[in-house]
Amino acid sequence: MSRAYLFCLLLTLIPGAATAAPLETDKLLEHYRYLHQNPELSRQEANTSAYLARQLEAMGYSVTREVGGHGLVAILANGAGPTVMYRADMDALPIAEATGLPFASTVTATNPAGESVPVMHACGHDMHMTVMLGTASRMAGQRDAWRGRLVLVAQPAEEVGGGAKAMLADGLFQRFPVPDYNLAMHVGSGLPAGKFGYVSGYAMANVDSVDITIYGRGGHGAYPHQTVDPVVMAASIVTQLQTIVSRELPPRETAVVTVGSIHGGTKHNIIPDEVTLQLTVRSYADATRNLLLRRIREISEGVARTAGMPEERLPAVAVKDEYTPAVYNTPALVDKVVPVLQARFGEDAVVTGQPSMAGEDFGRYGRTPENIPTFLIQLGASDPAAVAAAQAGGPALPGLHSAQFAPAARPTIESGVTGMTVILLSLMPAAGS
Repeated sequence: MSRAYLFCLLLTLIPGAATAAPLETDKLLEHYRYLHQNPELSRQEANTSAYLARQLEAMGYSVTREVGGHGLVAILANGAGPTVMYRADMDALPIAEATGLPFASTVTATNPAGESVPVMHACGHDMHMTVMLGTASRMAGQRDAWRGRLVLVAQPAEEVGGGAKAMLADGLFQRFPVPDYNLAMHVGSGLPAGKFGYVSGYAMANVDSVDITIYGRGGHGAYPHQTVDPVVMAASIVTQLQTIVSRELPPRETAVVTVGSIHGGTKHNIIPDEVTLQLTVRSYADATRNLLLRRIREISEGVARTAGMPEERLPAVAVKDEYTPAVYNTPALVDKVVPVLQARFGEDAVVTGQPSMAGEDFGRYGRTPENIPTFLIQLGASDPAAVAAAQAGGPALPGLHSAQFAPAARPTIESGVTGMTVILLSLMPAAGS
């Protein structure tokens, strides 16, 4: 199928697309700078949510606040047609910004542990919200070009993996229209502004946090034969955990078991009573996840039994509640959306990406009983010259969650808003188009 044909098809699908009002980039840059300068930690997004609510209400959206915490749902109903949900996330990270931007964040906040921490939008959520505001304005301004219901979701607590779960538990798909499609965009630090990336099928991973407490019998380091050493058990467990992926999964199956923290003991010559491990466990398929979690428990308990620990003193293996399910991009929806982006931006601007072992709780919206088609699109966000230089062996680009991450704001906003708008218009065409 030629690009010319695709472009003509797009214009047929989207009445008025060629004559849409120009994008108010300067106004959107004001939103972006405000959001960037005023970040809020997960589950503390009250001011951010209120800011978005005011903007959307002024555009004519029906807004419901405090859904699943500080989440909000904004609906624009425009006749009979499909219902499309478009999500943006709101929370920031406990990072001290080092971008040098004139509007850099200097905010501090109190984290759940009661500590004062710096706060920064280092994962692009400020950009996600800005693109949503721009898209919301464009959709409200060209209602003759589409029919249906646009459901905008501003989600809290994505960074801790709990926001989508909380909104669903608070009745997102019972209190509000059930979507025919779920959409989101996430900035990509390695992709130039003006380009889009996509993955069909599994795009991001199941993410589990696992705590293991290994019990032993402590004593003097000079008399190890009188103890059962939990440090030695921990060392054995760490080593054996690596065999799950290397020896128990098919080579084509991707998974990660990383021990990120190990703590035990207080002094050179004291064998402690216990050691704690903290793991991040990542996978795509649920069957793989189940295998990983089962084997982590079995290996931990097996090592302790071999060391002579009784059943009541076997390791405590706790899978934390903040589980993030994999993002699965529905292939049929991907096949609908990608040609639309190619027609608008050119085939070279829409690139096939690689699945990531990072987590994103957007995947939860496609795992409800409604089985809603879901697509998380990667939005290029870096200066194209900087990307080219990095690819040629020059300075590496700051990645997401870096204190130096700063999107190329203007081109990212413009491509993001234009891209999401043409996608929405293609999924909710006007009658007779």
